[in-house]
Amino acid sequence: MNDLLKISIEAAINAGKKILEVYENEFEVETKTDNSPLTEADKRSHHAIKDALEPLNIDLLSEEGKLLSYEERKNWKKFWLIDPLDGTKEFIKRNGEFTVNIALVENGYPVAGVVHVPVTGKTYYGSAEAGSFAFTYDPHSSASIEDYINSASKLPDAQAPAVYTVVASRSHNTPETENFIEEKRKQHGQVECISSGSSIKLCLVAEGKANVYPRLAPTMEWDTAAGHAVAKFAGCNVYNSETGKELEYNKENLLNPWFVVERN
Repeated sequence: MNDLLKISIEAAINAGKKILEVYENEFEVETKTDNSPLTEADKRSHHAIKDALEPLNIDLLSEEGKLLSYEERKNWKKFWLIDPLDGTKEFIKRNGEFTVNIALVENGYPVAGVVHVPVTGKTYYGSAEAGSFAFTYDPHSSASIEDYINSASKLPDAQAPAVYTVVASRSHNTPETENFIEEKRKQHGQVECISSGSSIKLCLVAEGKANVYPRLAPTMEWDTAAGHAVAKFAGCNVYNSETGKELEYNKENLLNPWFVVERN
């Protein structure tokens, strides 16, 4: 697992470099069949990750790759689940709140995950064996990936907020989320709300900077699996808001149910 985690961290950082090559220049925006945006950065990141992980001979499912039918993937016991650029809307807005997500899923649940924020270099990772950690990658440093891993901070690495804090989506807030926040106000009195894009929201709960992240709006499996791993192995619960059960992956329908990420 340590080798797989190291390779996936390196793949995420290299994909982030490909994304920044596009981000720092003018770029065009295409529209996919589901009306979501697509840029050259999504494509470059996908190919960088695919090239790094394919030699490992583990099945791979990527948002920007070929979407395989359930018949083709239903018997997968282990596979990579990837979002090469999570937060394309944030990328287009140039607010920096987008990520590279790489997760390793076994028997329907993430066992390892990496979330890399290309603009800041912040890199979160977690595994069932080691727990969750974070470091900030500096492209100008001569440090190796092993050096970063060896000096990474164990999560949670922030003190719990003095005021109960809810993190919500910057681009996808809903009436249901507002109702959720109102319920928390009844329970905790004062509630602070912070916003962020992409899978950074799961990582803010993992870090200890927020108590809860309700996602009462649509997401896909590749949006959440890596952040799910980081949050889970930092001591958080990632659960279906209706059933209370942990989110599962490689379902016939890759759309996630509404869910909540909450620190124990």
